[in-house]
Amino acid sequence: MTIEQMKMPQLGESVTEGTISSWLVKPGDVVNKYDSIAEVMTDKVNAEVPSSFSGTIKELKAEEGETLAVGEVICVIETETGSSTTIENEDLRGDEPEQAIEDAYNASEGNSMKSRYSPAVLKLSQENGIDLTTIQGTGREGRITRKDLLKQIEMKDLPQETAQPKVKTEEQTQPKPKPKVEQTSSTGTVPVHKGDIEVPVSGVRKAIAANMLRSKQEVPHAWTMVEVDATNLVNYRDSLKGEFKQKEGYNLTYFAFFVKAIAQSLKEFPEVNSMWAGDKIIQKKDINISIAVATDKALFVPVIKHADEKTIKGIAREITELADKVRTGKIKSDEMQGGTFTVNNTGSFGSIQSMGIINYPQAAILQVESIVKRPVIVNDMIAVRSMVNLCLSLDHRVLDGLVCGRFLARVKEIIEDMSKENTPIY
Repeated sequence: MTIEQMKMPQLGESVTEGTISSWLVKPGDVVNKYDSIAEVMTDKVNAEVPSSFSGTIKELKAEEGETLAVGEVICVIETETGSSTTIENEDLRGDEPEQAIEDAYNASEGNSMKSRYSPAVLKLSQENGIDLTTIQGTGREGRITRKDLLKQIEMKDLPQETAQPKVKTEEQTQPKPKPKVEQTSSTGTVPVHKGDIEVPVSGVRKAIAANMLRSKQEVPHAWTMVEVDATNLVNYRDSLKGEFKQKEGYNLTYFAFFVKAIAQSLKEFPEVNSMWAGDKIIQKKDINISIAVATDKALFVPVIKHADEKTIKGIAREITELADKVRTGKIKSDEMQGGTFTVNNTGSFGSIQSMGIINYPQAAILQVESIVKRPVIVNDMIAVRSMVNLCLSLDHRVLDGLVCGRFLARVKEIIEDMSKENTPIY
């Protein structure tokens, strides 16, 4: 008999932690390799985690609702054969593996700056209201570790006055009348009044919050926008949508045309299809477009792989299929991985201008806003045209205004030139 460890898997690029939403097994259960043992939530996907071994579940190392870093042990399985040696419980959840995970995170990201923090540190500081700029780190190159924060939390919990007690004056000992105020309580620093509704934060929402915070803290965001005349596109698409729906069984959306134009422009401006890697910039060969799909409770980013090689029909089909999978909970982890650039269809909510937060570790995100009829000047005459804003958020470590301006100009040119003669659907 040997003892094997099941660890939190990485369920997507840039995913650093996962939340156990529910256990599908209990201690004493016999499982086969590839049997599902737990449901895990991240900011990118909900997925069932399969067992890596056949054997008997000896111990669950995390409670439902608990968030663990990638690589942390989630359960222990006793197997008939194996190469691992028996590992004591204290070794599985002690401080050293936790520190090793943080060191691995630091090394993998190429972080040498003290002001960059691991997701575990960010989460703990947020939960306890700790200003990280006031903490002296003891980790590698002065990095702040969870041990540093736990020590700070312990100090905060100690009595603040250890000197001799002060003698209260007579005025201070007299009871003061309490003012009549509306009944309230407090959650953190937010007052909660009678009638307010407190909504618990789900694991998915916590994971999204952590990833967005990391992106804003680490990435120097810049923003630019172009105005595009989409009149030809609107007329072309509207002339096809009825026949297309009847023939193919799904909608031909404006969004599919935009994704195609953006994929083509990325091929011509590969600098935009890049990622920051600490001491170097990685220019990605494949053009894999992440698309934002919202549910009632979360936002997911499935990926259209090799979008530049697909027709508008193929892109429209993938948009429909991926969106359906997200909304029915059938999306797979590999369908959420490999994205190199994100396109967000904010126009579907009526937005006309917005600044997206970059989908880390990508270098940019483009918001396709709502198409709106507006009076514009065409050949010195006022005309009603279908106009749309394209808003680009960019990582200024990777990209500058010049290349992004040229990239957006090319997207604009392709969209404004779309027609039956220039833009095949199939």
